[in-house]
Amino acid sequence: MDMSADERALMMQHVAYLGGHFKSGKVLVYGPVMAAGESFGMAILDVADEAEARSLMENDPTVIAKLNTYEIWPMRVGGAQARQS
Repeated sequence: MDMSADERALMMQHVAYLGGHFKSGKVLVYGPVMAAGESFGMAILDVADEAEARSLMENDPTVIAKLNTYEIWPMRVGGAQARQS
């Protein structure tokens, strides 16, 4: 909530970047995490390997600009379902 105009512009690029990968199916879920006292986001990727995940994250405009950093944690899917309406 206290972003500068430059940070806000970078975050808009970040959203557009992840949105493009969402449309292509590489990003399954993404968004801010509402943790008390912390500010970070999370994305769940569907990629071939860790190298592809790192490439995707390293090319994020906010990572290039050193506004954001990332961590990669592998996950085995135990179950998944689509949102029910």
